[in-house]
Amino acid sequence: MGNNGNLIAFRPDIKVVDCTLRDGGLVNNFGFSDEFVKDLYRTNIKAGVDYMEFGYKASKDIFKKEDYGKWKFCDEEDIRAIVGNNDFDLKIAVMTDVGRTDYKNDILKKEDSVIDLVRTATYIHQIPTAIEMIQDAHEKGYETTVNIMAISKVREDELDKGLELLAESDVDVIYLVDSFGAFYPEQIRSLTDKYMNIAAKYNKRIGMHAHNNQQLAFANTIEALTNGASLLDATVSGMGRGAGNCYMESLLAFLRNPKYNLVPVMDFVQKYIQAEKDKGNVWGYDIPYLLTGVMNSHPSTAIKFMGDKRTDYSRFYQELLDNME
Repeated sequence: MGNNGNLIAFRPDIKVVDCTLRDGGLVNNFGFSDEFVKDLYRTNIKAGVDYMEFGYKASKDIFKKEDYGKWKFCDEEDIRAIVGNNDFDLKIAVMTDVGRTDYKNDILKKEDSVIDLVRTATYIHQIPTAIEMIQDAHEKGYETTVNIMAISKVREDELDKGLELLAESDVDVIYLVDSFGAFYPEQIRSLTDKYMNIAAKYNKRIGMHAHNNQQLAFANTIEALTNGASLLDATVSGMGRGAGNCYMESLLAFLRNPKYNLVPVMDFVQKYIQAEKDKGNVWGYDIPYLLTGVMNSHPSTAIKFMGDKRTDYSRFYQELLDNME
């Protein structure tokens, strides 16, 4: 394919998306300090990261504002308090969730917002609504992407139909998402080919969002980009719910584009990441997440297992097996 790369050259079409506040917000209920967010913003600018996702545009009718930190909702004034008019190359992104976002009211027209990219997360059965949300964001002037979640649970014929429907929409980028950290590199290779074929047909781009249940988030991200994916999601030190995500440090160290600079990210890690863990915020590879990844299961059971401070891994594995019957 035309976007395939190698380990020496770099591809100018590749864009790095920092998802630390959004995926990491699932670890600490979006309770980041303003200092953390401002420093992450400055770090991404210095590191040459292309997009920074600030969090969700969640509906205040569904989620109580007092129960979450501000990045669950990403109000315009809160983002501007961090970035001003964002007079830098770094672009600002937010996530909209099908059924959980009052997108008609909470997504302003682009001319009134500092946000550049509106991302939409959808399950396969929600695609008609996702297309409506994508269209709304597109007409308001935003770049758009879509994440089809939990595709490891989707029949291939349904995935093909869903991809076709989304590719016919005005979405700019369709993401390949390994929601449960269940895929192996050879599966990612095959799926990327599928996504790239539909992308070529409709002149779209493909992104990759990986989870680290089997310690394969970085490997799977490399596999996807080698086979043509352009937008690559990562978080600082893999911060994200459960097993977390592809490490930003690993990704920037791998990419050969001289615009990317690993040093500011390492400085940020030194200043903040252990401090977050010292607060009791837990993420990253562990046996329970490995087991849910192997069993292609939602990590919620592993999160509960660890929250209950259980260590009976064999029994947990049997419980997962029993649930598969």
